[in-house]
Amino acid sequence: MPKRGKKFREAKSKVDPLKRYTFEEAVEAMVASSFAKFDETIDIAVRLGVDPRHADQMVRGSIILPNGLGKAVKVLVFAKGEKEKEAEEAGADFVGNDELIEKIKGGWFGFDKAVATPDVMASVGKIGKILGPRGLMPNAKTGTVTFEVGKAINELKAGKIDFRVEKAGIIHSPMGKVSFGAEKILGNIIAFIDTVVRIKPASSKGTYIRSIAISTTMGPGFKIDPVYVKDLLK
Repeated sequence: MPKRGKKFREAKSKVDPLKRYTFEEAVEAMVASSFAKFDETIDIAVRLGVDPRHADQMVRGSIILPNGLGKAVKVLVFAKGEKEKEAEEAGADFVGNDELIEKIKGGWFGFDKAVATPDVMASVGKIGKILGPRGLMPNAKTGTVTFEVGKAINELKAGKIDFRVEKAGIIHSPMGKVSFGAEKILGNIIAFIDTVVRIKPASSKGTYIRSIAISTTMGPGFKIDPVYVKDLLK
């Protein structure tokens, strides 16, 4: 196991491993104890009481975080004809079709999100095995396969995130930057947790949210008591 730095050890020493924190306590402590020389990202991990191996227990969704992500999102749009022009006017960073597909086949991934119009998905599907594992494949369920390319671009630029439960039953997602301050970070967390709760599969039995942990890019994690979810969403 790699040796942790002095600043990390100091930050971790202030975290009680036996305590289950409230969201407010954890966020305020993370913001106050951040020591990195860059603006760290706040990450959340939610373990759910679902079995993703069953299609009816898959948890997947998207949300526009009310306070954004604090980073510039580079959006690529696969389109042709008038939709190319619409994408360019909406602020897409890269627009095209076959030429972009060939570029991606060659190993280029200079974008964060991808949008495609339905009429070019047959071509985009050829690189599905390349984009899919990286979470970059356009998908109708998350609103990134659409003829409303302008709307999709604006949402992604505004901080829209897609999330999906992993095989272990955990959802990971960024919640913004340390520089946001506790109030804005908490606002993003409330919106995210509310969405996860609202899309609970009907087939999920027992405890839905099993555990929650929040951390910064370089800092230690804070375990949240799931009991506080109800208080958070009041």
